[in-house]
Amino acid sequence: MSPEGKTPKPVRRKSAGFGDHSPGDGYLDGRLLIAMPVMGDPRFERSVIYMCAHSSEGAMGIIVNRPAGSIDFPGLLVQLDIIEKDDQIKLPENAETMQVLKGGPVDTGRGFVLHSSDFFIKDATLNIDDGICLTATVDILKAIAKGTGPKHAILALGYAGWAPGQLENEIQHNGWLHCDADPDLIFGEDVEEKYQRALRKIGIDPGMLANEAGHA
Repeated sequence: MSPEGKTPKPVRRKSAGFGDHSPGDGYLDGRLLIAMPVMGDPRFERSVIYMCAHSSEGAMGIIVNRPAGSIDFPGLLVQLDIIEKDDQIKLPENAETMQVLKGGPVDTGRGFVLHSSDFFIKDATLNIDDGICLTATVDILKAIAKGTGPKHAILALGYAGWAPGQLENEIQHNGWLHCDADPDLIFGEDVEEKYQRALRKIGIDPGMLANEAGHA
């Protein structure tokens, strides 16, 4: 996967899903990608990716199990001038503990919030699937800081992008497994355990996984 992978052109959700496709046609938006142990790209080794968009124009997803290191959400709010430094101690609990993740190698200076569907901004929030939404505007960060944001959310810096047909090719070459999305795997606090849990979710013992393509 190239870090220069392009985000698919904006698409509007129709009755069945993103773009003009429907369930069962092989597109993976709203599902989880799980890296095979033989993944040769260190940027995606042991990664679990929530797919936000997938169509004939390409694919885009957010890695949900890679911490952003020393970056924390309250400090980020200060950097973005959303709150004053002294106001960090006044943040609601879900803002204090909100996870900041490395969402992927593309556009790493931009934040993407995956969140529950109890929060929605017209013309800014994409309702992806099963109560999971994506918002990439500063307004959602302000709402979280005020305690009026979604109940569940993670902030990802950057995303993973695939050109048309690229993801399909990687799956055919044993790069990825995929399975139904699980809100606990997306929003759960045990980030370091998500990869093992995702494999077990589809009935795979991580220690026994062979170099074979597979689909949940």
